[in-house]
Amino acid sequence: MMMMTSLPLTTSLAILFEPSPILSLVLEPQLSLLLESEPPPSYARLIDLSLDVIGKWDVSSQSEFISGHPRIGESKNLSMLSAQEQGATAMADPTPPEVLERLRHLNACYEAQYPGLRYITFVNGRSRAAIGQEMEDVLGIQHSLLPDTPPVDGFKLKAYDQSDERWLAELKRAVDDVGKIARSRLRTLSEQGVEN
Repeated sequence: MMMMTSLPLTTSLAILFEPSPILSLVLEPQLSLLLESEPPPSYARLIDLSLDVIGKWDVSSQSEFISGHPRIGESKNLSMLSAQEQGATAMADPTPPEVLERLRHLNACYEAQYPGLRYITFVNGRSRAAIGQEMEDVLGIQHSLLPDTPPVDGFKLKAYDQSDERWLAELKRAVDDVGKIARSRLRTLSEQGVEN
């Protein structure tokens, strides 16, 4: 196992998990206390330690953590790694505008059904159209490329709150997928020559 390079902890966390205030204001100080006696031997271990700490947070803090990731289909203000993961830089096979419109709508539907959550998934090379179908399945709506079907304001599915088992299950799935994304980023960076 290779030793971690000397990147500051906050920078490492931002690269692996996406920059957000909760990383620098909450996670970094908590990890610093844990790592005082012995730093993790690898970035993989740092990811595991981070997810252990995040798993002990209250649901509002976990929700804030996943909100550090961009929405599916966003193409502006993405980190380099998010752009690669979402295929935003794929010039050979750009995402059709109707798929991007559909994703914007599905994000709004998801956030209406799961207030306080953002739809996060480990893309793992899948197209944005495939992710859109996954979102439709999670929402229980028909597959479509119509940009506004069903209308968000007429969205008839129940809105779940933070105490509901379905909301909590979606939160857990999202945090787990952020962990998968971080591990995938680590593999990508390792392939590019960054020590792990």
